[in-house]
Amino acid sequence: MSPASSQAAVTPAVAAPAVEHTAVEQSDTRMTPGGPGYRRMSFALFLAGIATFALLYSTQALLPLVSAGFGASASAASWTVSGATFALAVCVLPLSALSERFGRRTVMTASLAVAVSVGLLVPFAPTLEVLVALRVLQGAALAGLPASAMAYLAEEVRPKALVTAIGLFVAGNSIGGMSGRIIGGWIAEAWGWRAAVGTVGVIAVACAIAFRLLLPAPRHFTPGSLHPRALVRTVGDHLANPLLRRLYVIGALFMMVFGATYTVIGYRLTAAPFSLSQGFVGSIFLVYLVGTVSSSAAGRLVARLGRRGTLYLGAGTTAAGLVLVLMPRLPVVLLGLVLITAGFFAGHATASSSVSRTATHGRAQASALYQSAYYIGSSVGSAVGAMAFHAAGWGGTVGLGFAAVLGVVSLTLWGTYAARSRERRGGKLAAAH
Repeated sequence: MSPASSQAAVTPAVAAPAVEHTAVEQSDTRMTPGGPGYRRMSFALFLAGIATFALLYSTQALLPLVSAGFGASASAASWTVSGATFALAVCVLPLSALSERFGRRTVMTASLAVAVSVGLLVPFAPTLEVLVALRVLQGAALAGLPASAMAYLAEEVRPKALVTAIGLFVAGNSIGGMSGRIIGGWIAEAWGWRAAVGTVGVIAVACAIAFRLLLPAPRHFTPGSLHPRALVRTVGDHLANPLLRRLYVIGALFMMVFGATYTVIGYRLTAAPFSLSQGFVGSIFLVYLVGTVSSSAAGRLVARLGRRGTLYLGAGTTAAGLVLVLMPRLPVVLLGLVLITAGFFAGHATASSSVSRTATHGRAQASALYQSAYYIGSSVGSAVGAMAFHAAGWGGTVGLGFAAVLGVVSLTLWGTYAARSRERRGGKLAAAH
């Protein structure tokens, strides 16, 4: 036994206050809204969110043009989205482990650098197969950013401000998804889908550079181990937590609805009875602004309704939107998309921030597992939603969305039942003593 450990074993009463004092001191130096570095940090991660979602979904609004350009079906073209999100889901856990060893900011910077470099190659893909391969590589590169960003926030921001800070990062995701699709839609209408994805790539380069210049150096990061056993043990701990398991599946189900809806909506709106132009279809993604508002408001909703209450609200709002998008009138469809977007982003911000608050150790791995489930949901939603559209039309895609919302409600009800059962058992034990 080392001298330090011997002293700790002999004098625990002296060691404990020192540790407690250090923890309080560290907590007091974390960032808060209005405090030093908070605005720079928020804007930097906001830009990272823009770059991530703009790149990840750069082909989603352009799928009808991609199908026409390569003579491919909707389900085949959808793999330019599903391939990227699936690669992200597979790679997010190992890259989050790298962030435990080499630092959150380092991994986020490297991820964006590779992703934007690949983004500049995407417009030159000669075949659909090459395009899908490049998109898979891009998704794998982007995997280093979401979980690392969540872990960075959990370490550098005070707990009471965490939901708000994560909501701002998610808001950047919504702005990125919206701007990439809108800009891409109008550019594609004039010059084709290749010019559109190239423009999105250049915008992402600018965001990546600004992110690296603005993000404050971490002050509370402690390097962890890269040993596989340590990683497996940490992952096992998280998967053994019933609350975390529910949050992972809820995130996946919310994203399944969102991925299916927005992957297929272009085909729906460019066909009769709407017959909209590609530029107008791209402009439909202005409804992402609703997601910016709802994700930023998630902290206030949780404070008022609680986590489960906010999840019920998100699921109910999403379900109402799914009903409306079945209608053959464009204003009603747009209102439905607004509700789906608001419900999804509120539910996603609530679930992801709850993961960061629930995990007591290995936060990057906890966030990575959530991100993995979330993007698996996106991949499944995009691919299966497109197949459902091919087999049963728009109603098939919407039916998949309803099934996913029912899953969210069921899991949240189960969580409510489990919490009340624990409270009753706790009350009985207290009465017995």
